[in-house]
Amino acid sequence: MTELRQFADGQALAEAFADWTAALLAEAIAARGLALLVVSGGSTPKRYFAALSARDLDWSRVAVTLADERRVADDNPRSNARLVRETLLQGKAARAQFCPLANSRLAPEQELASAAARVARLPSPADLAVLGMGDDGHTASWFPHAAGLNEAVDPAAPALVAAIDPPDGLEPRLTLTGRALLRARAIALQIEGPAKAATFARAHGEGPVEDMPIRAVLRGAADRLTVFQSA
Repeated sequence: MTELRQFADGQALAEAFADWTAALLAEAIAARGLALLVVSGGSTPKRYFAALSARDLDWSRVAVTLADERRVADDNPRSNARLVRETLLQGKAARAQFCPLANSRLAPEQELASAAARVARLPSPADLAVLGMGDDGHTASWFPHAAGLNEAVDPAAPALVAAIDPPDGLEPRLTLTGRALLRARAIALQIEGPAKAATFARAHGEGPVEDMPIRAVLRGAADRLTVFQSA
C-alpha cells in the first residue's frame, strides 16, 4: 500500500526525506555492502539533495545514477548530471560513486549503448528510486503518448535504458525503463505545491497509462511507493 507523508513546506519535506533516505541506504549497505540510489532532476529535488549530502553515511559504498537525462553535455545548465554534481555530490556525499547516463561525445546509438552498459554494471535492483512528476503526469522521461512509451514503462522491458523524444520538441532524452525503476526495492515520489497534488489525484483515477505515465508506478509498484508531499 502506498504511504503518503505530508509536510507544511518544502524545507521540512527535504529534511525528513533526507533522513528517511539515509536510513534506507544505511540498511542496504549493512545488508549488501553497497547501495544504489536512483535520483531525478528538475528544480524540485534541490533542497532534498542539499540536505541528503550532509547526512552521515558511508557514502563510499553508495552508487548514484539518474532516472533520466537530457542528451546534452554534462556542463550544460539543463544537464541532470550537472545538477547532481553541484547539489548532491557535495560535502559528505562527495565520496559517492556517480554513474551519469549521457555522453554527448558519442553518436546517439553509441550513447544509448554506453549508458545501458554502465547501468548494467550497477547493483540490481536499485535500493531506492527517487522520482518526480510533471504537471502532465510524466515521470522520469516517460512522457504521455511519446513514441516508445509502452516499451519504456514495461517492468519486463528488454533494455534498462531507452531513448525518448519529448513532445515539447526540446532535447532528446535517455530514461531508465520499467525494468530498472519499477523493480527498485523502494520508490519515493516527491511532489510539492497544489498543482502537483491535483495532478497526482487525477493519476489515481481511471484511464490509460499513456495519458499519465506516473500511473505505471501507481499501478505497478504501489506496495513499495512512499510519497513525500508538501503544500
